[in-house]
Amino acid sequence: MNLKERIEAVEAEIAAAVATSPEAVEAFRVGMLGRNGKVTALLDAFKEVPAEEKRVWGQRLNQLKNAARVRWEELKAHAETAPAEKSSEVDLTRPALTEHTGSLHPISIVRQRIVDVFARIGYTVSQGPEVEDDHHNFGALNFPADHPARDMQDTFFVQDLVTSSEVPGVSSSAVENDAGALALRTHTSSVQVRVMEGGEPPIRTISPGRVYRNEAISARAHCMFHQVEGLYVDKGVSFAELKGTLDHFAKSMFGPEVKIRLRPSYFPFTEPSAEVDMNCTICGGSGCAVCKHSGWVEIMGCGMVDPAVLTNCGIDPEVYSGFAFGMGVERVAQLIYRVPDLRLYWENDVRFLDQFTVGAFRG
Repeated sequence: MNLKERIEAVEAEIAAAVATSPEAVEAFRVGMLGRNGKVTALLDAFKEVPAEEKRVWGQRLNQLKNAARVRWEELKAHAETAPAEKSSEVDLTRPALTEHTGSLHPISIVRQRIVDVFARIGYTVSQGPEVEDDHHNFGALNFPADHPARDMQDTFFVQDLVTSSEVPGVSSSAVENDAGALALRTHTSSVQVRVMEGGEPPIRTISPGRVYRNEAISARAHCMFHQVEGLYVDKGVSFAELKGTLDHFAKSMFGPEVKIRLRPSYFPFTEPSAEVDMNCTICGGSGCAVCKHSGWVEIMGCGMVDPAVLTNCGIDPEVYSGFAFGMGVERVAQLIYRVPDLRLYWENDVRFLDQFTVGAFRG
């Protein structure tokens, strides 16, 4: 590259120079006019130009040097008047954002806690169909043919009458007795019937699951809810063992200070039967709207398995006895989380559901 080409290249570079900070302006000055700058290098090369050409190239190099100085002054003035560069608002020392993780539904949390309590004392978990025949849902559990629970206001019937080949699990004897009607199960006691029919004592199991009742939806009731029912059948099972088991459950769920009481009641599949009350954890037993100012809240029903039920399931009541109990998961969750309206559990409002975590369980 001859001297002319070199001068033209430096002129183009000066014209295109951009600098927005004092550091960049100084770098331009040093790169052009410094001891080892490009303009200074051309001035050194001027010494080798023939004498007859020195005047022409000398004027051209002086113009280049002046252009570099003018451009430097322009860049310096611009950098001094330009607004200061905004500092980054991002704190690079902060921890990285993690993905938002969901939480279990409050009903799932409470149901699993109930299962865990009974699993620790030897209960297994049994499952069954949600669409049941009359035999497993009513007949084997000692419900008389005219029992109100068979009426339409309590039960969602799916089909009036079926044959044993249409639905698995419907026995031929049930069809012969015109008891082949299908319904959404009204309790998980139907699972207990299937367990007793399919196994030999000792039996110690719980049956969690969804159940259905033909009821109006309100703050205190719903047409679909969750139950956990328990069954223990063996030789010499007593009512005292039933009370001790339920006392252990209440203390495990709600704390060692909780007390329970049993009130006589009636269920077709147990005799004797009882309702289980727990002293109100919300008011401490002093009386509030939840316990209707009695100091006690009902948490479940229980009783000794009726000998007729054992017979219906192929178990000799002369040899074996047993007890059963059942609770609504929503009721237990209401006492734990103090949720006043059952409908909140079904509305899937994230603002409501985000309040519940396994670690926040008060039991």
